[in-house]
Amino acid sequence: MNLKRLGHVAVCVKDIPAAVDFYQKLGMELAWQDNDWAYLKAGDDGLALLGPEYRQAGAHFGFVFSDRTELEQHHTRLTESGVRVGKIHDHRDGTASFYSKDPDNNTFEFLYEPIS
Repeated sequence: MNLKRLGHVAVCVKDIPAAVDFYQKLGMELAWQDNDWAYLKAGDDGLALLGPEYRQAGAHFGFVFSDRTELEQHHTRLTESGVRVGKIHDHRDGTASFYSKDPDNNTFEFLYEPIS
């Protein structure tokens, strides 16, 4: 198993359009925007903006796989080793992921991100 990178950080914001505008002014590029969340890129690194209506996850950080099979194998390996993980689910932007928590209750995500 080879993690590609620590791919993104997700933060909670009050207003998606205002937050997108702010981060674009900082030099980030908008990759995806919907009513309740947006995703911006700075090179290979990402910033997810989660609006008040976003219900899938709260603030978290994400590790990236470029191969869905590796994501699935990692999910199985963690489950078999006793790590509590959520189910793999497909996202509306073409990615897939699962969430878990570390021993200090910080949420993290393992994400399959298709190569674009």
